[in-house]
Amino acid sequence: MSKISGVLETSLYVSSLELSTTFYQDIMKFRRLVMDQRFCALSVSDRQVLLLFKQGASLQAMTIAGGVIPPHDGHGELHVAFAIDPGELGSWEQHLNQSGVPIESRVEWERGGHSLYFRDPDRHLVELVTPGCWAIY
Repeated sequence: MSKISGVLETSLYVSSLELSTTFYQDIMKFRRLVMDQRFCALSVSDRQVLLLFKQGASLQAMTIAGGVIPPHDGHGELHVAFAIDPGELGSWEQHLNQSGVPIESRVEWERGGHSLYFRDPDRHLVELVTPGCWAIY
Protein backbone atom coordinates (compact mmCIF):
# COMPACT_ATOMS: atom_id res chain seq x y z
CA MET A 1 0.00 0.00 0.00
CA SER A 2 1.25 3.47 -0.87
CA LYS A 3 2.13 5.91 1.87
CA ILE A 4 0.04 9.07 2.41
CA SER A 5 2.21 12.10 1.62
CA GLY A 6 0.31 14.76 3.55
CA VAL A 7 -2.92 16.68 4.08
CA LEU A 8 -3.82 18.53 0.88
CA GLU A 9 -7.07 20.21 1.90
CA THR A 10 -8.86 21.15 5.07
CA SER A 11 -12.29 22.75 5.30
CA LEU A 12 -14.05 25.31 7.43
CA TYR A 13 -17.77 26.02 7.18
CA VAL A 14 -18.65 29.70 7.37
CA SER A 15 -21.75 31.87 7.63
CA SER A 16 -20.49 34.59 5.26
CA LEU A 17 -18.28 33.36 2.45
CA GLU A 18 -17.32 36.92 1.48
CA LEU A 19 -16.36 37.98 5.02
CA SER A 20 -14.33 34.83 5.68
CA THR A 21 -12.61 34.96 2.29
CA THR A 22 -11.60 38.56 2.96
CA PHE A 23 -10.26 37.61 6.42
CA TYR A 24 -8.10 34.77 5.11
CA GLN A 25 -6.87 36.81 2.15
CA ASP A 26 -6.15 40.02 4.09
CA ILE A 27 -5.05 38.68 7.48
CA MET A 28 -3.47 35.34 6.56
CA LYS A 29 -2.30 36.45 3.09
CA PHE A 30 -3.71 33.34 1.41
CA ARG A 31 -4.16 33.53 -2.36
CA ARG A 32 -7.59 32.77 -3.79
CA LEU A 33 -7.58 29.88 -6.26
CA VAL A 34 -11.27 29.68 -7.14
CA MET A 35 -14.55 30.94 -5.70
CA ASP A 36 -18.24 30.64 -6.43
CA GLN A 37 -21.44 31.10 -4.39
CA ARG A 38 -20.82 27.79 -2.55
CA PHE A 39 -17.14 27.83 -1.63
CA CYS A 40 -13.72 29.46 -1.87
CA ALA A 41 -10.40 27.60 -2.26
CA LEU A 42 -7.35 29.40 -0.86
CA SER A 43 -3.69 28.52 -1.36
CA VAL A 44 -1.73 27.96 1.85
CA SER A 45 1.95 28.47 0.97
CA ASP A 46 1.34 26.98 -2.49
CA ARG A 47 1.32 23.52 -0.87
CA GLN A 48 -2.08 23.06 0.78
CA VAL A 49 -5.61 24.30 0.22
CA LEU A 50 -7.96 25.85 2.76
CA LEU A 51 -11.54 25.36 1.60
CA LEU A 52 -14.18 27.74 2.95
CA PHE A 53 -17.69 26.39 2.43
CA LYS A 54 -20.82 28.43 3.01
CA GLN A 55 -22.73 26.57 5.72
CA GLY A 56 -25.54 24.51 4.24
CA ALA A 57 -24.46 25.10 0.62
CA SER A 58 -22.97 21.62 0.12
CA LEU A 59 -25.77 19.47 1.53
CA GLN A 60 -26.53 18.06 -1.91
CA ALA A 61 -24.19 15.98 -4.06
CA MET A 62 -22.43 18.11 -6.67
CA THR A 63 -22.03 16.70 -10.17
CA ILE A 64 -18.98 17.97 -12.02
CA ALA A 65 -17.45 16.94 -15.37
CA GLY A 66 -15.23 14.32 -13.70
CA GLY A 67 -17.73 12.75 -11.28
CA VAL A 68 -19.77 13.47 -8.18
CA ILE A 69 -18.65 15.21 -4.97
CA PRO A 70 -20.63 13.74 -2.06
CA PRO A 71 -22.56 16.07 0.28
CA HIS A 72 -20.87 17.46 3.40
CA ASP A 73 -21.30 20.23 5.95
CA GLY A 74 -20.11 21.24 9.41
CA HIS A 75 -20.82 23.59 12.27
CA GLY A 76 -19.33 24.74 15.53
CA GLU A 77 -16.12 26.50 16.48
CA LEU A 78 -13.49 24.38 14.74
CA HIS A 79 -9.69 24.56 15.03
CA VAL A 80 -7.02 24.87 12.36
CA ALA A 81 -3.27 25.41 12.85
CA PHE A 82 -0.79 26.88 10.39
CA ALA A 83 2.96 26.33 10.63
CA ILE A 84 5.23 29.37 10.78
CA ASP A 85 8.98 29.87 11.13
CA PRO A 86 10.17 30.75 14.66
CA GLY A 87 11.61 34.05 13.43
CA GLU A 88 8.17 35.11 12.14
CA LEU A 89 6.32 34.86 15.47
CA GLY A 90 6.91 38.51 16.42
CA SER A 91 5.98 39.76 12.94
CA TRP A 92 2.73 37.79 13.03
CA GLU A 93 1.90 39.11 16.47
CA GLN A 94 2.47 42.69 15.28
CA HIS A 95 0.46 42.07 12.07
CA LEU A 96 -2.49 40.67 14.01
CA ASN A 97 -2.43 43.59 16.47
CA GLN A 98 -2.22 46.16 13.66
CA SER A 99 -5.08 44.40 11.86
CA GLY A 100 -7.31 44.54 14.93
CA VAL A 101 -7.34 40.77 15.41
CA PRO A 102 -7.23 40.03 19.16
CA ILE A 103 -4.81 37.32 20.24
CA GLU A 104 -6.79 35.04 22.53
CA SER A 105 -3.88 33.02 23.90
CA ARG A 106 -0.14 32.42 23.70
CA VAL A 107 1.39 29.04 24.52
CA GLU A 108 5.00 27.97 25.02
CA TRP A 109 5.28 24.22 24.36
CA GLU A 110 7.56 21.83 26.29
CA ARG A 111 9.54 21.09 23.13
CA GLY A 112 10.27 24.79 22.59
CA GLY A 113 7.55 25.75 20.12
CA HIS A 114 5.22 28.72 20.46
CA SER A 115 1.60 29.22 19.45
CA LEU A 116 -0.62 32.24 18.93
CA TYR A 117 -4.37 31.66 19.02
CA PHE A 118 -7.04 33.96 17.59
CA ARG A 119 -10.52 33.75 16.03
CA ASP A 120 -11.76 34.17 12.48
CA PRO A 121 -15.13 35.83 11.72
CA ASP A 122 -17.00 32.57 12.48
CA ARG A 123 -15.11 32.09 15.76
CA HIS A 124 -13.07 29.19 14.41
CA LEU A 125 -9.90 28.93 16.49
CA VAL A 126 -6.90 29.75 14.30
CA GLU A 127 -3.43 28.84 15.54
CA LEU A 128 -0.03 29.93 14.28
CA VAL A 129 2.60 27.51 15.58
CA THR A 130 6.39 27.29 15.37
CA PRO A 131 8.38 24.03 15.36
CA GLY A 132 8.64 22.40 18.77
CA CYS A 133 4.95 21.69 19.33
CA TRP A 134 4.81 18.01 18.36
CA ALA A 135 7.48 15.32 18.25
CA ILE A 136 7.14 15.48 14.45
CA TYR A 137 7.10 19.29 14.25
